[in-house]
Amino acid sequence: MDFFDLTGKKAIVTGAASGLAHGIAEGLMQAGAEVVIIDISAHTEEATKEFCKRGFKAHAVRANLGDRDELNRAFKEALEALGGKIDILVPAAGIQRRNKCEDFTMEDWDLVLNINLSAVFKLCQLAGREMLKQKSGKIINIASMLSFFGGYTVPAYAASKGGVAQITKALSNEWAREGINVNAIAPGYMATQMNSKILEDEIRNAEITNRIPARRWGTPEDLKGVTVFLASSASDYLNGAVIPVDGGYLAC
Repeated sequence: MDFFDLTGKKAIVTGAASGLAHGIAEGLMQAGAEVVIIDISAHTEEATKEFCKRGFKAHAVRANLGDRDELNRAFKEALEALGGKIDILVPAAGIQRRNKCEDFTMEDWDLVLNINLSAVFKLCQLAGREMLKQKSGKIINIASMLSFFGGYTVPAYAASKGGVAQITKALSNEWAREGINVNAIAPGYMATQMNSKILEDEIRNAEITNRIPARRWGTPEDLKGVTVFLASSASDYLNGAVIPVDGGYLAC
């Protein structure tokens, strides 16, 4: 028995037109899953076509997840594309805004919390209702190093990712007995567009890299294995976990 085989599994991954979520979606497809990508990006369809050209089963749905009506519409369309079934949800879409705490605007606060936390909960709720019917399912939330500490100039992001960790535990408490596994991945410092300002700051970049025992920043490839594990039967008795994928950063 191949515990990590996802052949025939149906998945939804948000934010997967690029970045870490793109790698996550790719990892699921490489393990055999059929994936719907939900993203606001104009490149969503293009990214999905590229996956299809490689022989993967992929579908695209464009939507602004910050708009509740669009979120509901996107989930419905994604579910229809998957034939009315969902086995795996990865609500990975997220945004970032930076400013000193004393200058951080409530507009930015509301925007970040809406996308990074409220939309994540709503997607979990929608997927959970379907999974409860079938008594099975895997929900993989995307937490962060800032689920564990506060960071600098990102109060809304830190609050949202702390919330994601707690939502993961709360959902797990209620749904584990129903055959639904809810866990989270907490990526460390990842070399993506979201961290471009830090990557360009030679001093801050060096400080972070020197603290990481692996001595490098992470990449989308580094999230594939843990995602497949959490999506597969290999993790059937893992519930409410927040797993750091950080090159050892938290241990240092």
